[in-house]
Amino acid sequence: MTPPFFASTTSDLPSQAEMLGMSGLEFMSAMLRGALAHPPIGETLNYRLDAVENGRVVFRGAPQFGAMNPMGTVHGGWYGTLLDSCMACAVMTKVPKGSYYTTLEYKVNITRGIPVDREILAEGTVSHAGRSTGVAEGTIRDAETGKLYATGSTTCLIMAND
Repeated sequence: MTPPFFASTTSDLPSQAEMLGMSGLEFMSAMLRGALAHPPIGETLNYRLDAVENGRVVFRGAPQFGAMNPMGTVHGGWYGTLLDSCMACAVMTKVPKGSYYTTLEYKVNITRGIPVDREILAEGTVSHAGRSTGVAEGTIRDAETGKLYATGSTTCLIMAND
């Protein structure tokens, strides 16, 4: 049975055993090709996985009206979520089978506002992946022009399932 594109119930999400039974790269690749459902946050914030490589992940999306703040601009949390997703998932591609990760901290630098409904690419790349930590950088760029909207950095904790 093919999973839904976006998980609509917790039973649609991959189980812990499924996640731990694959390397992070295998897990992210399975999600990209549709063998695993994407998390519901992507549907909520209108973004989806676009590319997966060893040490690199790209999400594609566009902020919608629901992501606007009271000033009529895209809320900083939208930028933060996209950067956290692309950077942490890039680290995930370096996680060995039987291990998992969590974000320890991340930083966001917004350089300009993204117009509502403007398609962007959020790209995360790993600069370090060790036994216990992973470090990555990210950018959010206009999908058509390449204009930079935001940058970020993250440190993730990599843990073995004991």
